[in-house]
Amino acid sequence: MDLLKKVQSVEARVGVIGLGYVGLPLVREFAKAGFHVTGFDIDPTKVERLNKGESYIGHIPSSLVASLLASGRFHATTDYCKLANVDAIIICVPTPLDKMQQPDLSYIVKSVESIAGSLRKGQIVILESTTYPGTTDEVVKPILEATGLKCGKDFYLAFSPEREDPGNPKYSTGNIPKVVGGVDALSGQIAQELYGKIVSAVVPVSSARAAEAVKILENIYRCINIALVNELKVLFDKMGIDIWEVIDAAKTKPFGFQAFYPGPGLGGHCIPIDPFYLSWKAKQYEVPTRFIELAGEINTSMPDYVVSKTMDVLNNVGKAMKGSKILVLGAAYKKDVDDHRESPAIIIIEKLQDKGAVVNYNDPHIPRFVKQREHDIRLESVPLTEKTLAAQDVVLIATDHSAYDYDWIVQHSKIVVDSRNATKNVVANREKIFKA
Repeated sequence: MDLLKKVQSVEARVGVIGLGYVGLPLVREFAKAGFHVTGFDIDPTKVERLNKGESYIGHIPSSLVASLLASGRFHATTDYCKLANVDAIIICVPTPLDKMQQPDLSYIVKSVESIAGSLRKGQIVILESTTYPGTTDEVVKPILEATGLKCGKDFYLAFSPEREDPGNPKYSTGNIPKVVGGVDALSGQIAQELYGKIVSAVVPVSSARAAEAVKILENIYRCINIALVNELKVLFDKMGIDIWEVIDAAKTKPFGFQAFYPGPGLGGHCIPIDPFYLSWKAKQYEVPTRFIELAGEINTSMPDYVVSKTMDVLNNVGKAMKGSKILVLGAAYKKDVDDHRESPAIIIIEKLQDKGAVVNYNDPHIPRFVKQREHDIRLESVPLTEKTLAAQDVVLIATDHSAYDYDWIVQHSKIVVDSRNATKNVVANREKIFKA
């Protein structure tokens, strides 16, 4: 058929909706493979910057964007009518939770409605946004078929979960195996051929539902194991045992154990959110998901634990939390990335402020906070100097960026509360360090 031949010959034109941490790396790989790619985004500032050859994502250099533009194989637009001009449409938009911890599919629905407005025969639509099993069949397909075109005959539909790990120097889009599941067999075949042009390995599964379940399983696995070590961290702390030492020793076992590490809470656009998609969906089948819900409770309680430990440290030196100066190091959800979506640092800062602390933060990757749903922290990163450190009652490490010199930080601080074990190799002044 024509679309399959276009994909095999790299003549198919690709459209990527959502030019963030998932969409932009996909653009890179498709353009590098020789496809002509159009990037779609509702944010005109992002589109303008990309069309000038500028990147807004730390691990994707502007020089790469400029080279893609120079090749003539990429341009960005806010005009969704141009979806009619592409053969393969890949959706990479956010799937957050609403205030009631229920799935918010509004970004997916709006994107699919835009596609439906110009859907034509011979196109394939692929959803990459993480969601609950059944979304592609139950939400995306009906909107597209409302045009009168039939899935599997006039157009094609598949799901392939994103597996991005921003900041990971070893794995990126091109060398991470790609799981692909079609709503029907031909849709799956076309999607497999398409991704096979840009990734090292394609992993076909029997359906879009199975592909959706793969990503949910991956993230629930991480969520539950992180919750386990977070719970043990609290227990072992009361028992006078260092959880980090225990994990380091346990991981020497060459089988039957994989190390997971505790922290101040979960962050990012996947692990804190995705498990609740399945938990929500499970209610429709009257099946309890106690592991998922318990893991969520433990992980969301960790910012309170960090704040409580900070309060205890201040009490031990005769200071109240109210009026104390606290510098939070790291606003990103994990080390060495410029993304603070769902970062536990946000919750920690808000809780410290609620208790009357005077809070500032430093993050070499995040110059200022951007409003996120109900979170609106109006702070900018302060310079990290000896004077700044010395002026704080507590320096709280929320994200263990590689750029930080922890020996120097401890040397010039009065007290350091470390929620990431970032100071494990610091030798001098260890009496100033308190684990949280």
